[in-house]
Amino acid sequence: MKTFEEKWTAWLDGELSGSELAAFEASLPDRVAAEAEKQAAQKLRLLLKRELSISKLANEEFFSHQLRERIGHEGNSNTGRESRSSGWWTVPRLLWSGAFAMAVFLVCTVWVMQDNDFADQSPLTTKVLNAKLDPTAGTDATVTVFEDTEDNVTVLWTEGLKSLPSEYAAK
Repeated sequence: MKTFEEKWTAWLDGELSGSELAAFEASLPDRVAAEAEKQAAQKLRLLLKRELSISKLANEEFFSHQLRERIGHEGNSNTGRESRSSGWWTVPRLLWSGAFAMAVFLVCTVWVMQDNDFADQSPLTTKVLNAKLDPTAGTDATVTVFEDTEDNVTVLWTEGLKSLPSEYAAK
């Protein structure tokens, strides 16, 4: 079933016929006004077809048209108004973007680093420093610990041991 607008458009275009045409025309409240509007629509259609038709350009005309368009575009861009806003990444936007990125980086760095205290020794180093040698491993066994806080290195020097006790195993 067509809506009234579809029937109206088909009636203006002259596509209704037979019983459908008679039923539509009978449903119009003011037939004289509708006929006048149909005539006006047909005149407008003819005017638009005549005035807005696309003319085929010859090769020379097309080339000249392209040159005129390019010259006009370059003339507009040299006024300064378009050259300032031509790109999205202008210098002020780059500066603001860089400042914003640095601020986000600093906030994230402070947030991540707030829970980490790097001045403390790791739990493994504390365990090694507090461990004692088992007297059954060797009577003359010695352990010497060398720490270099500048390079953050700890060296465990063992002498007289056949093997390290199990509590020294890295986990």
